Amino acid sequence: MNPIHPKKLLNSKWTKVNVAQKLKHFSISKVEYDEQQNVIECIIRAEMNAQEFAIDWRNLKDPQQWKIGWQ
Repeated sequence: MNPIHPKKLLNSKWTKVNVAQKLKHFSISKVEYDEQQNVIECIIRAEMNAQEFAIDWRNLKDPQQWKIGWQ
């Protein structure tokens, strides 16, 4: 399991394990929190073409899908 804390998400860098459409390297560009500081929205941006996608930040913990940093 990739160790990641919701407060450290913004601007963190990630590498997708199963590359699709040549999109491999990503960074978190936006994180929104509710009143209890729970993540309600997480936007990840592809570095290759700046496309943005909404994701469930908990998926980043799965080492079968994501690696921490750009590799």
